[in-house]
Amino acid sequence: MLHCKNIKFGTPMLIGILQTGQSPDVLIEASGDYPDMFMRLLGDQGLTFRTYRVLDMQFPASVAECDGWLITGSRFGVYEDHAFIPPLEAFIREAYAKAVPMVGVCFGHQIIAQALGGRVEKFAGGWSVGPTEYDFGGRSIRLNAWHQDQVVEKPAVAEVAGCNDFCQNAALVYGDRIFTVQAHPEFRSEFVDGLMKTRGKGVVPDALMAKAGARLDLPLDDQILARQIADFFKAPRQAA
Repeated sequence: MLHCKNIKFGTPMLIGILQTGQSPDVLIEASGDYPDMFMRLLGDQGLTFRTYRVLDMQFPASVAECDGWLITGSRFGVYEDHAFIPPLEAFIREAYAKAVPMVGVCFGHQIIAQALGGRVEKFAGGWSVGPTEYDFGGRSIRLNAWHQDQVVEKPAVAEVAGCNDFCQNAALVYGDRIFTVQAHPEFRSEFVDGLMKTRGKGVVPDALMAKAGARLDLPLDDQILARQIADFFKAPRQAA
């Protein structure tokens, strides 16, 4: 029996953006902060948004405060010791148990996996940067990447929805409750260029950044992911 609590006819779904990191200050004026990027990506998908800076310990009062949740990227590692990580993991587990839909991107993808029994680590194979192709069930989708950490063991409750040779768990689905992606559909290529010039220096190998820079003018499939994310949020789901 379908549970239709997420369908409010005539009322757009309210998506709570759980902000776990922030854009470099020098890039905010041109590109906005992470919540701005998601609102721009999903702005024509019939959703409304509310932001919670969980990195500053600003958490929702309950998992029912919004109709769905989106966890952003971050420069932090999910395995690091930060005050917001344990309560965020508890929030993820409660949302999953109560079938409140959730989407995670990059750090969000990783923290959801870790909270539900997966393993994340700094990948020995190095970084993935810039326009990158992923196999989503036989369909090639190009998205911007910016990560070294990866989900190296997925939770038992998750299934792989997207991958490539470098990142085997690039997208995961947890039944009808959670959808996560390692890549950044919200990152425009000019923002990745800015990241390479700020956070990338001395961290990402120069040769890799040069290779990524040469690909930044390639078209992206971010709108395909935007529709997929919106469709996921709006879908009727099984009762918890």
